Amino acid sequence: MLERLEKGLDRTLFYHGTHHTLDVVQASAEIAALEGITDGESLALLRTAALYHDSGFMSTYQGHEEAGCALAREVLPGLGYTETQIGAICGMIMATKIPQRPKNALERIICDADLDYLGRDDFEPIAATLFEELRVRDMVEDIPAWDAVQVRFLEAHAYWTASERKRRDAAKQRHLQRLKNSARAL
Repeated sequence: MLERLEKGLDRTLFYHGTHHTLDVVQASAEIAALEGITDGESLALLRTAALYHDSGFMSTYQGHEEAGCALAREVLPGLGYTETQIGAICGMIMATKIPQRPKNALERIICDADLDYLGRDDFEPIAATLFEELRVRDMVEDIPAWDAVQVRFLEAHAYWTASERKRRDAAKQRHLQRLKNSARAL
């Protein structure tokens, strides 16, 4: 999948590139460990969902989650996944759609992994890549407008897992406060 993403993703996906997929794979494994998920099948399904969660960007920007599920349903049977397993993977992919609506522990984990950066020290450079990606698609006009979008998003966002709230909420609140202070300074 990573090779397919490298070849198939638009080069203007500055945020939703292969690096983001790898970040979600890593974060989902970390959160799963913190949440006490140890069974091999759950971890394999979570990893597969993380690898496929943004694969739909190869064919569409809006509705990429549905496109990613369609790709998973096309490819994964040939790799030995059962219909039940593919259903669980698609549930995780669809749970990452904003607004997130996870229905089980694995869906909550991938949702938190997908937005892990909101509470990390690398928030600003990662947010800058999302700004550039949205700007080239005429979805955001300038930095003040982008900062307003980020404030609204961060105010509405909550991590789903206890472990992610514990390890990321404080930094996320600092980022939110900095954005609010920046907006007031204008």
